[in-house]
Parts: sequence; C-alpha cells; structure tokens
Amino acid sequence: MGKYSIYKTPSDIIKDTASKHRDLRKKAKLSQTALAERSGVSLGSIKRFESSGQISLESFLKLLLILDRLDDFDAILTPKDNENDIEKLFSSKTRRSQ
Repeated sequence: MGKYSIYKTPSDIIKDTASKHRDLRKKAKLSQTALAERSGVSLGSIKRFESSGQISLESFLKLLLILDRLDDFDAILTPKDNENDIEKLFSSKTRRSQ
C-alpha cells in the first residue's frame, strides 16, 4: 500500500498481479518454458513479468487464456449496477404521498 495511504497503489497492484500469476502458473504445474510455448509469449517476457510485473497487455491476456482466467479479466471492465438508480427507488421525490 502507498506510504501515506490505506489504498493500494498501481505499483502494489502490479506486484500483486505478478505474484498471483506465478502462483496460478505453479498450481497449473506449468514451467515458465511450457507456458511460453503454449501461449506464444516469449520466455523472457514471462520471466520479466514474474520478477517485475512488467508485461504488455496482449501478452498478459495470452497468459490468462492459457491459465483459464481470461473471463476474470474481462469482468473487471463490466459496468457496475448504478447505486444511484437504487437510491432513486427510495427517494421521497419519487414516492407518492401517503
């Protein structure tokens, strides 16, 4: 987390993502070499990603595809239910006088 914040910084998330990826790869019993061959992502890119978190978006998505986690990534950009719409249901302006 940031030095003066309770929230994770982008740098924290990058490091966590690289670590989680490495754990998923190992759980799937894939070596970095095997993952490189199956995904089409270079071995150097995988090593750099797992050590520093640096990788192109396209390569990252290829790795997620092999690890069967691509749908998880796709879900992060799905719009959330609009909480304001829910609040409007209970607003005094929208309710009839009783």
